[in-house]
Amino acid sequence: MKRTNFYDIHKNLGGKIVPFAGFEMPVQYPKGILHEHHIVRTGVGVFDVSHMGEFEVRGADALAFIQKLTVNDASKLTPGKAQYSAMCYENGGIVDDLLVYHCGDYYMLVVNGANVDKDFAWAQGVAQGFENLDLINVSDDVNLLAIQGPKALDTLQKLTDVNLTDIPYYSFSFGTFAGLDMIISRTGYTGEIGCEIYFRGGVDVATNVWNAIFEAGAEFGIEAIGLGARDTLRLEKGYCLYGNDIDNTTHPLEAGLGWITKLAKGDFNGKSVMEAAKAAGLTRKLVGFVMKAEKIIPRQHYKIMANGVEIGEVTSGNISPQLNIGIGLGYVAMEYATPGSQISIFARNTEFPAEVVKIPFV
Repeated sequence: MKRTNFYDIHKNLGGKIVPFAGFEMPVQYPKGILHEHHIVRTGVGVFDVSHMGEFEVRGADALAFIQKLTVNDASKLTPGKAQYSAMCYENGGIVDDLLVYHCGDYYMLVVNGANVDKDFAWAQGVAQGFENLDLINVSDDVNLLAIQGPKALDTLQKLTDVNLTDIPYYSFSFGTFAGLDMIISRTGYTGEIGCEIYFRGGVDVATNVWNAIFEAGAEFGIEAIGLGARDTLRLEKGYCLYGNDIDNTTHPLEAGLGWITKLAKGDFNGKSVMEAAKAAGLTRKLVGFVMKAEKIIPRQHYKIMANGVEIGEVTSGNISPQLNIGIGLGYVAMEYATPGSQISIFARNTEFPAEVVKIPFV
């Protein structure tokens, strides 16, 4: 198991360490997931997400390669812009969802931590068709912190001369932060205001950056946040989690990712399959739902029912800390995908009523 450069900090804070994506990572701290969730929604919290993967793409063929690899249209990116995208197999199944950063004379791909080796191997295979291309896995060299919440920018602004309010969402800047050169990105997976910072250096460097952020955020009650709250935060916003809501058996259109799938651009992996699926009409769709019964948590793989017939399966579910009710995501037959559709979740040999709703939940 690997450890990020913040491992000792997590241990000293009393973090509950669990295996995740090949790393020993904190799932929560002593005050618990619910407390951490509300800290991010009301103040500011810091996530160590250094387990994520980063690939640099350089060379004259970099853009053409990314266009072939991913479903979104990277030609629309300009330096300082980032893009949410996905890469697919030829059968349309999703290899991973990712971010594409236009860094001026190169691109950076940011992939899920659990998929780094698989993703890089897949990308290397696609790269074989391009002559002027360098694809470099720099994941082990990069520290990544996500600082999220309504007080995130107030905290971070103390540590940089870059005007953070001038950076639009899904944009970034190269700048000095806490005395180091970094990528300061207005991105995150909580639905809150915040930044993600990418920087290099060992344990000493990482510790100094962490301490600087916590000193700057002390007046706002800043706290460390674990993976548990990261999951409930993303679920309330209806954001997909690879391995739950999307994987190699799902394609972007049925996963509600049609908005990032640019069928009108040039050729890319899985394009013909998605065009055929769109022409034929989708047979299922990922939807959000809320429970109409108390004290039931919709768990992954629970059956989704309607009129006594199985129509799908839960992919993600939990109690929403903000709404205090069960919420979830799942694939259902298209006739039940419209908000307002009445469904039920099968658990403990019982059908519990639920309703399809428009996401985000919060």
